[in-house]
Amino acid sequence: MSETELRITEIFHSLQGETSTTGLPTVFVRLTGCPLRCGYCDTAYAFEGGHKMALSEIMATVAEYGANCVTVTGGEPLAQPQCIELLEQLCDQGYRVSLETSGAMPIADVDKRVFKIVDLKTPGSGEVSKNLYDNVDHLLPHDEVKFVICDRQDYDWTCMKVDELGLQGRVAEVLFSPSQGQLPPRQLAEWILDDKLNVRMQLQTHKYIWGDQPGH
Repeated sequence: MSETELRITEIFHSLQGETSTTGLPTVFVRLTGCPLRCGYCDTAYAFEGGHKMALSEIMATVAEYGANCVTVTGGEPLAQPQCIELLEQLCDQGYRVSLETSGAMPIADVDKRVFKIVDLKTPGSGEVSKNLYDNVDHLLPHDEVKFVICDRQDYDWTCMKVDELGLQGRVAEVLFSPSQGQLPPRQLAEWILDDKLNVRMQLQTHKYIWGDQPGH
């Protein structure tokens, strides 16, 4: 039987720029392909192309960097069914494994050791209709839910969804991110403080260090 292969856009070593592990050295495994077309997407280069890599080759490449944390991202990594096996093997090797997923793909089969970062799409993304709200039932206490907010309408919608889905207390973090170039970070910060929300606002730290350069 042939070895499992995945289509990979890039594997690189950087600092985690988002989530509760911001600043930690991390190996990123970026899978190719995504069924969504969010208006603010900053990884459109991962929509197609890439190259096939055997699972053993991916694991060997990750190991070369010597990091404790591994993030599997995309594109939309769960668009490749083989991603489930990759996540399991990474966990078996003792890495702290996180998965960045859009919330438009089922997460029920993801290894429970994985820290899932589920990006629920706001109206401003243009893809709000793709959210699979059944995924909320499969969130674990160590998982995180992220919202990229484009404007005040997105902010109000996000606040409503956080309450409606009972996210606070269900997951470790509820993340509010301003869409770069659309919503000034200060404005989002003021809204959060004015409404006395207990959420984590996050900026894309890696972009302040390396800009939009791929591989960071």
